[in-house]
Amino acid sequence: MKNAPQPNTQKRAKPDAIWLAGPGMAFVAALLIVPALALILLSFRDPSTGVFELTIYRKMFSAGIYVQTLANTFVIAIQVTIVCLLVGYVVAAWLTVMPEKRRRLAIWLVLLPIWISPLLKNFAWIVLLARKGIVAQILTGMGYEGEINLLFGRGAVIFGMAHALLPIAILTMLPTMLGIDRRLMSASQTLGATKSQAFWRVFLPLSMPGVTAAGLLVFIIAIGFFITPALLGSPRETMIGQLMIRQVQQFFNMRLAGALATLLLVVTLAVVFVYDRIFGLSAVSGEATQKRSAARSRGIGNMVLGAGAAVTELLGRFGLGNLGPRALSITAMTVVTLLIIPVIAFPPMAFSGSSFLEFPPKSFSTQWFERYLTTPQWTGSTLRSFAIAFATGILATLLAGLAAYGIARTKTRLGSVTFMLFLLPMIIPNIVIAVALFYIFAEVGLVATNMGIALGHALTALPIVFVIMLTTFKGYDWRLGDAAATLGASKMQQIRFVMLPLIRGGAISAFLFGLLHSFDELTIALFVGAGVKRTLPTKMWDDILLSVSPTLAAASVVIILLVTLLFVIAERARPK
Repeated sequence: MKNAPQPNTQKRAKPDAIWLAGPGMAFVAALLIVPALALILLSFRDPSTGVFELTIYRKMFSAGIYVQTLANTFVIAIQVTIVCLLVGYVVAAWLTVMPEKRRRLAIWLVLLPIWISPLLKNFAWIVLLARKGIVAQILTGMGYEGEINLLFGRGAVIFGMAHALLPIAILTMLPTMLGIDRRLMSASQTLGATKSQAFWRVFLPLSMPGVTAAGLLVFIIAIGFFITPALLGSPRETMIGQLMIRQVQQFFNMRLAGALATLLLVVTLAVVFVYDRIFGLSAVSGEATQKRSAARSRGIGNMVLGAGAAVTELLGRFGLGNLGPRALSITAMTVVTLLIIPVIAFPPMAFSGSSFLEFPPKSFSTQWFERYLTTPQWTGSTLRSFAIAFATGILATLLAGLAAYGIARTKTRLGSVTFMLFLLPMIIPNIVIAVALFYIFAEVGLVATNMGIALGHALTALPIVFVIMLTTFKGYDWRLGDAAATLGASKMQQIRFVMLPLIRGGAISAFLFGLLHSFDELTIALFVGAGVKRTLPTKMWDDILLSVSPTLAAASVVIILLVTLLFVIAERARPK
């Protein structure tokens, strides 16, 4: 029996689940990494000879307008970030002390403006803050006699951008604050600390990881803004995104647009790199680096203790030391009210009988809804937005769902790298992605096509859809599948009858959030659509720039109603 075959006691190695993230990683590489690199190389290559040279950068830095615009962009972004952190901190801290049911309602009010396009919100502020608008009328009625100029200046731009980005800052800081053990505050007070001292020495340092993360996100998004400075600012507030649009749409100077995009991208990556070195961005899934992040963030929190103590002492001298909770509630409720004002301002304007936009309207009419529903340009752009949004939601959910499953089940270190890759479209400014997609899509014939817009929207929707799906899979009990297997269920039966019913709510929520993102997105549609394939936001953008009419308000009401409905459904379906 020497030649008898021996049984194979080694188990066949199962392939790691991370390979399921491959399609999504290829999608991000093909639509983000490759186009961005191609755009960067374009700016360094002579168009006639193909030789590497720096002429375009020399011209750009020698022209004062580009240097001034670059400085404007960073200064405005920093100012907006500071405003969002200060105001957002107050609201987030207020949310942490609320009862659970009231907090959910307040969070819903904060979340809703996120899904209303900055285009609509800025348009509402143009009407409300006009020289004869409702705010000017209130100030005049209170006895103010000077000239009222609330629009087209630095203050209006910072206000508009902060209004758009404030919910992001609040929702980024809130989880960290909710995770702080309130017993630490009580313990510090039993040791003799006042409420103010407990806040400055305990709560503030522990909340700094959320504050620094919020600052990073707000700054990155702010440097790519172009809607708010274009609508609410003057030429002195021109930002780099506006120059990029002008170079592409008016002059088709892709090389200069590529150079501007390269500068913006370099600055963004430098900020992210510094943040990573200080706070540990790369370790969102690594506990050791999270501890490093928290420790260094608390170190920054300790740096402001002196200022906090000075503020507390100053308030005490004026007899305001005990107004903390009351002032916190009043300030936070005022901010939340300001967040939702643009949302509730459109319906009255849409039912105005006047031929121009005014708030409040002096007469009632449904003529603008009738015009919206009977004008081919409006209905066509609306239907195109629906179709593109549906395709975006499906594609983003499939790619993100596979990747989230792979990361949740992987046993390798590739999970962290994959996680960061799927967040990349959120880290790179949207304007850079739009220009890069326009450049690469022009080479393959996808400019001015519905498919091109849908692909771009799926790319930018991928991070939020991915996070929702990953949260869903992280909350799934994998032992249920093992239990089904012991009862004789095959792998496909485990997926069909066990996993899919339990993750269905998260998948529906992810799909709807991807759809919402696409339906309200302007930047990608503006570049890739090239003025030929107009979605509803691009049609509204053209209407604001060319001929503002109450039909725009009627279209805005349709968007707000749809977004609100889908948002409520998505929130109800999303895993808690």
